[in-house]
Amino acid sequence: MDLRQMEVVIAVAEEGGFSAAARRLHVVQSAISSTVRALERELGAPLFHRTTHRVSLTPAGHAFLPAARATLEAAEEARAAVDLAQGELRGEITVGVMQGLYAGLAPALADFHREHPGVTVRLRQAPVDDIPQALREGAVDLAIAALDAPQSRGLTTRLLLREDMVLVTAPAETPRPARPTTLAEAGRLPLVDFPPTWAIRHEVDKAFRAAAVEHTTTFEVNDILAAGDLVRYGLGVCVMPPSLAARFPELPTRPFAAQAPPGRSGSSIPAENSHPRSLRSCATSDDRPTLIRHGEVTGPVPGAA
Repeated sequence: MDLRQMEVVIAVAEEGGFSAAARRLHVVQSAISSTVRALERELGAPLFHRTTHRVSLTPAGHAFLPAARATLEAAEEARAAVDLAQGELRGEITVGVMQGLYAGLAPALADFHREHPGVTVRLRQAPVDDIPQALREGAVDLAIAALDAPQSRGLTTRLLLREDMVLVTAPAETPRPARPTTLAEAGRLPLVDFPPTWAIRHEVDKAFRAAAVEHTTTFEVNDILAAGDLVRYGLGVCVMPPSLAARFPELPTRPFAAQAPPGRSGSSIPAENSHPRSLRSCATSDDRPTLIRHGEVTGPVPGAA
């Protein structure tokens, strides 16, 4: 058994098929199939159920997968330790990001790439409920996530940005100072909102529920720019963090007088292992360049819990 075989099995399991795994690993499908068959013969047990429509793990495959991931991580840590001893950081890190929390991430990734060109950074954007599980399963190494207490259990989190969301409205014919609004007032207006899988929608719905205010999503879009267009033409209003609202400087924003939906985002890693693949330390150590910079915030907010 070798590391390449483990990598192939992990790819098939994560991609859900042999063809997709072959594309991911840049090899022909027959090479993937033969590698898996050889490993199954060696182990004396099938790792996958194969049908014409899907591939799924057998009980043996479910047992093998976490051990294979741990072995690959240990091998990568060993390589990274040698590189660090030689003053050079190399390897691969996968960053997960909840939908709706992308603002400020591209400049941070560009800065990290300039500082550590030997590190390959991969990005995986996923729904709000998928990222914590991906962290626990090792599918991503660290994540930019909304810091929701129940989902954060079992994870080590670091607060990067805290901001109260605002109501984005259409430009007025006669500009006037923005006055505070309320959730009750916003709930009576046509609402432009994002899918329930987005972190923003998760927090907005929770705020309306906590305030016992009914609201109806008139326009549901999977795109920040589309939301801005709908608001710009007076079709509705949108609740979003100021860091995203800043992308639309022509659209007025109104703060909430009370019970504003909170925007708390940060980096997260599994609590039980602070250094899988070694490179996670780039997001948690204060004495190294941090991978994640959200807006202008590059570390813990003073006094933040």
